[in-house]
Amino acid sequence: MATATAVQIPTADQEALTLGELRAWRGLLRAHACLAKRLDAELDRAHHLPMTSYEVLHHLEEATRGRMRMCDLAEQAGLSRSGLTRLVDRLERDGLLERCSCNHDARGSYACLTDSGRERLQEARVTHLGVVRSAFFSRFSEEELTLLADMWERIAPCSF
Repeated sequence: MATATAVQIPTADQEALTLGELRAWRGLLRAHACLAKRLDAELDRAHHLPMTSYEVLHHLEEATRGRMRMCDLAEQAGLSRSGLTRLVDRLERDGLLERCSCNHDARGSYACLTDSGRERLQEARVTHLGVVRSAFFSRFSEEELTLLADMWERIAPCSF
């Protein structure tokens, strides 16, 4: 028999964030938004490939034989299934990937990276790395990057 877990309701003194908590939280959100916006703009400008499209192609490239089940790809890319379906429709129209049937499950389908998609990803990778290096890595020493990585892993220990 399962028992319900009690939900802790914060007291009045627990509702306010400390200055350190507020700066850390807002800084994380601001840094992520700023970096994502810059990366998205550069990838779109240089390669007509928004960051979400780049991420999907990147996950496909890393997958066995350049293909992934749509549900797995949605999870890896952090997209809803319907959001991924719309994105795959666009990438398929652009010839960067195609839908492939699943031999062992007629209901399932794969997203499969095309040669054109692989080529576009390779071209965009130079821009992606350039922006990440200049806007993020260059701001920290190797030691600081190691510390950051260790801290992020405390929050999100799963690997993609």
